[in-house]
Amino acid sequence: MSFPFLSGERLYLRPLEESDADGDYPTWLNDGEVSQGNAHHRFPYTREAALAYIRRAGTEVRDTVILAMVLHEEGVHIGNISLQRIDYVSRNAEFAVLLGVKSCWGEGYGEEAGRLLLDHAFFSLNLHRVYCGTFSTNIGMRRLAEKLGMVEEGCRSEAVFKSGRWLDIVEFGVLRQAYVEKFGGPDV
Repeated sequence: MSFPFLSGERLYLRPLEESDADGDYPTWLNDGEVSQGNAHHRFPYTREAALAYIRRAGTEVRDTVILAMVLHEEGVHIGNISLQRIDYVSRNAEFAVLLGVKSCWGEGYGEEAGRLLLDHAFFSLNLHRVYCGTFSTNIGMRRLAEKLGMVEEGCRSEAVFKSGRWLDIVEFGVLRQAYVEKFGGPDV
């Protein structure tokens, strides 16, 4: 069992573990409701696929930070959160989150985990900008981006085909200075 990598009030973030493939995690990506706001749920997701992903995430890859979101009290793995496409020259990365346990939706877990990861991005990895894109229909992710201090930067019209229709992708981003002004940090 891994130790917490980043810890908050109600949850902690840890590396994915092979045992996660034996839990509910693989079912999240087979659930159309859980995956309605992302590019998953196009092909069946198996335990073997989850295990291969977990093994890749655990390697010495330096352009991605993928972590499990785990509740302190129950020890339950409720989702994954990541920084992807980390560019150390331009000092930016893409933020992504998947909250797989529906009973945890709307409870602020994404915001708590997001703050932990953005603090890490700006104050440990020394990034300048963090961004994300989400379907225009994904109201929860759009609200989360705003709660994390991100601002809407643009829209890619009809950029993805999902569930029989074309969807726009709305782009969000936050610069380190704007994040510090909103939440504080070592720069203050």
